[in-house]
Amino acid sequence: MAAVKVAGLFAGIGGLELGMSTSGHHAQLLVENSPAAMHVLRRRFPDTKIEADVRDLAALPRGTDLVVAGFPCQDLSSVGRKVGIDGARSSLVGEVLRLLRRADVPWVVLENVPFLMSLARGAALGLITEALTELGYRWAYRVVDTNAFGLPQRRNRWYLVASRVGDPRDVLLADDCEKPLPAVDYPDVACGFYWTEGMRSFGWGVDCVPPIKCGSSVGVASPPAIRLPSGDYVTPELRDAERLQGFPEDWTAPAEEVAKPGERWRMVGNSVSTPVAAWIGRRLSKSGHYDGSGDQPWAGPKWPRRAAWADLDGVVHAADVGPWPEWQARKPLADFLAYPGKPLSVRAVSGFLSRTRKGTLRFPAGFLDELTAYAQRCA
Repeated sequence: MAAVKVAGLFAGIGGLELGMSTSGHHAQLLVENSPAAMHVLRRRFPDTKIEADVRDLAALPRGTDLVVAGFPCQDLSSVGRKVGIDGARSSLVGEVLRLLRRADVPWVVLENVPFLMSLARGAALGLITEALTELGYRWAYRVVDTNAFGLPQRRNRWYLVASRVGDPRDVLLADDCEKPLPAVDYPDVACGFYWTEGMRSFGWGVDCVPPIKCGSSVGVASPPAIRLPSGDYVTPELRDAERLQGFPEDWTAPAEEVAKPGERWRMVGNSVSTPVAAWIGRRLSKSGHYDGSGDQPWAGPKWPRRAAWADLDGVVHAADVGPWPEWQARKPLADFLAYPGKPLSVRAVSGFLSRTRKGTLRFPAGFLDELTAYAQRCA
């Protein structure tokens, strides 16, 4: 496929669109209602038309080849009792379907959190896929880990590719590999974790950070902690957080002209990792080949956890592919970081340790003792 004309809905800071651009695909429209994110988009995509509210968009630009949308999923939790496209209209993803219904768009790429598969007991995902089938799209979805693409961030996200003209499986499911076992482990390598957790989870990652979060609704950042091989504990600097998502450093800097610095963390945490979008863009340009002859029709109370697809008949098949389409070479996390980071505070450590004593989580041998000693040394 030659370079395509892209319309980006719920564009955020342009992660999907920036990734697609590396394969020559051009965003001719971006829609985003956050003023700070719109300010970033205007700086980073100066030649692209930008609209503020998808609900006010009457139609997609003429000749749109691809719609990409990292839509919010929260509003879908109430639509499980409704049917088809009519039910979807009450949600923001319904705006995507409304625009697709009014235009002959060959390709669609959607992104969301894996929670979408269980939201409203799977009814939300059923609504979306049934609506796409009604609109004449074949579709495939897959949970993909950012860590596969050379970035030291473990970040599983749900992606769906749908098409009226091609086989979406050849874009999203054709590549698959096994994640190599780590050559080194704690305490000889940097490890990431959530210092804000400790009772139910703590997101431990060997030579990577857990998924970067968007922080609180009032712009208070919640970066992960990183335990360095030296025994020091830091939180990554914002520019490194941007790089962990695949953006150039200071990509979101224009936002500080119109919003508080904490809003940059929120936008980075909400964004799509650009290398994942770049991989999808490459496969749109040159598709692979997926053999689904051995895939079985799905029949169960829960959606397939890793991947699935359906032809125009709407029959869902589970696909046996993992979250790592490829495994790119990468720097160790400690070497990837370009900035020193902020030392993890005694207060943060004390809160984390207090929560671990109330929970039943298991931790790497020696980790809690070392963290306690770090807090005593800092105090």
